Amino acid sequence: MKKKLILALFSFILLINCQHESVTKTHGLSYLEKREKLITEKKSNKNDTIKFLGQPATKGMTDENLWIYIERTQAKGKLLKLGRNQLVKNNVLVLNFNKYGILHKKTFFDINDMKNIDFDKKITFNDTKSENFIYSFLSSIRQKMESKKN
Repeated sequence: MKKKLILALFSFILLINCQHESVTKTHGLSYLEKREKLITEKKSNKNDTIKFLGQPATKGMTDENLWIYIERTQAKGKLLKLGRNQLVKNNVLVLNFNKYGILHKKTFFDINDMKNIDFDKKITFNDTKSENFIYSFLSSIRQKMESKKN
């Protein structure tokens, strides 16, 4: 009887000391919401931005003056969610600089703003068909065979 009581007490103490905080995974820049307040439009430049925020996660493909910073945090869900990851934070900061490197426009999106984005419902159809691909493939092989004969 004493062994069972000691074993139950040991198990109880072991379970009480388990981790109560959820495991979180963070991608990108931590505390982006607070850090973005350190830079101001028409006063801060690229050097100030790098000092406070670091290098951007993404720069514009065609525009080097468009910088994007990302903060994404996921946490393990509760027992009812079967431990699936839940999105806790999804912040994006978009900075537009002018040609002199001065911050022209600053836009901050949080998780609620992301839910309100409307996507276009139109469907784009591809005019090329598989028959056209097969025809062009076979004709290119025929041209190669004919060129080797000559």
